[in-house]
Amino acid sequence: MSEHLQRLVILHTNDLHSHFEQMPKISAYFDRVRRLWSADQVLTLDIGDHMDRMRPETEGTNAIANLEIMNATGYEAMVIGNNEGLTFTPELLSAVVQRHAAFPVIGSNIIDMATGQTPEWMQTSLILAKSGLQIGLIGVTAAYQTYYELLGWQVTDPLEAVEAQIRLLRPQVDILIVMSHLGLGTDQRMAEELQGIDVILGGHTHHVLEEPLLLSGTYIGAAGKFGQYAGHLELAYDTAQRRIVELTGRVVPMTDASEEDSSVAALLEYYRIASAAALDEEVAQLRQPLRLDWYGESPLGNLLAAGIRRWTSAEIGLVNSGQLLQGLKEGRLTRGRLLEICPGPINPCRFLLSGADLLQALEESQLDEFMEKPIRGLGFRGEVLGVLSVDGLTVCVDSSRAPYERILAVHVGDKLLELDRDYVVGTIDMFTFGSGYLSLSRGKEVGYMLPEFIRDVLAVELRNEEAIAQSQSLRFTDLSSSAS
Repeated sequence: MSEHLQRLVILHTNDLHSHFEQMPKISAYFDRVRRLWSADQVLTLDIGDHMDRMRPETEGTNAIANLEIMNATGYEAMVIGNNEGLTFTPELLSAVVQRHAAFPVIGSNIIDMATGQTPEWMQTSLILAKSGLQIGLIGVTAAYQTYYELLGWQVTDPLEAVEAQIRLLRPQVDILIVMSHLGLGTDQRMAEELQGIDVILGGHTHHVLEEPLLLSGTYIGAAGKFGQYAGHLELAYDTAQRRIVELTGRVVPMTDASEEDSSVAALLEYYRIASAAALDEEVAQLRQPLRLDWYGESPLGNLLAAGIRRWTSAEIGLVNSGQLLQGLKEGRLTRGRLLEICPGPINPCRFLLSGADLLQALEESQLDEFMEKPIRGLGFRGEVLGVLSVDGLTVCVDSSRAPYERILAVHVGDKLLELDRDYVVGTIDMFTFGSGYLSLSRGKEVGYMLPEFIRDVLAVELRNEEAIAQSQSLRFTDLSSSAS
């Protein structure tokens, strides 16, 4: 039987989120595997969210650093994650991929709304020859449809897209692999509901599968997040039986790996220097420092709330102070420093919100359990939620009172807040998904504003002397005897 066996190794990563410090280690590991096996027997894939604009090397080079390091590592295909698809404009992504990616990007469920086709710089699917076998690759990404439409893309139902590609590819290939930036739950559904997939390599939910799951004849693998692991699958395909007869897999820890690829390390150093130069561009000259407080009102929080209110043409501006990581000192402010203090790829948005839902969020903002709440995902790159920074409101509180009874009065402009009235609120996309304050996810007629991030909004405010002066005026007054 052994003469009928063709062996293949699949190396995979996902959700690196620009953890460049891991990339020389990953490349060294991939090289070692390619030395143990013939290059023709090794397939190297990335399952999305390689790029994260919170990292200076990515932001300062428009992700050229990521793509050139992926080239040097020898990736043979990638699928875009939401970090690639939603934090870069399609124009920028198209330009940088076409110029710098030495491997195909697969988008099986992405349609350019202008043409009705897969974007020209992507491939709907791919067939590769490896180890004497025909390998079919399908690549799907999570369908954040409202967002993608604002960028000019239609992202279709991923399972329907996979099913359509299975029909096209299955008769032509020996092994069919789905590169899935959809999350573990969807991968399990895909394995159970769709026939004809041999392997699903996953990401998006940052899950680690120490060995592959086997569900309804489909193997599912995933390698966690941030380059902590590389995924390693080995399979044997019997050409007589036309099926995989053996498959083993593991994740290989990279965090403690000592071996580094010196060429990738050198490339990283080059892009570190290039990005630092690009991010040294001046944003503003600050005449005074701007203080930040996660647990109380501060001028920098007020300035961002006011900027979001203006940007969204709203009556009220709301943002959690935890979006900002540090205050600013006086003097020259650069793009790099702005990235350090406001790294999250968070977009402004506006919606209609009832006075009652607004009041609930303001009450919760007074509670330690909310201020200290750690937030994960949805673009948040900080430590804790922090307080609500507001603009267009003045709030009278008594912090000595019981929870949910601390707010004595709220004025919107010069009028008392009406609980049954809807207000136009400018805030951040994260809140619409129920992250932070549940009542803020009840907004109606939500409009997301892409592609700018809240740091772009803040940059505008930091050049506005009048806005900086207004940020010093207090929105909250505490009438408790313990308030200083």
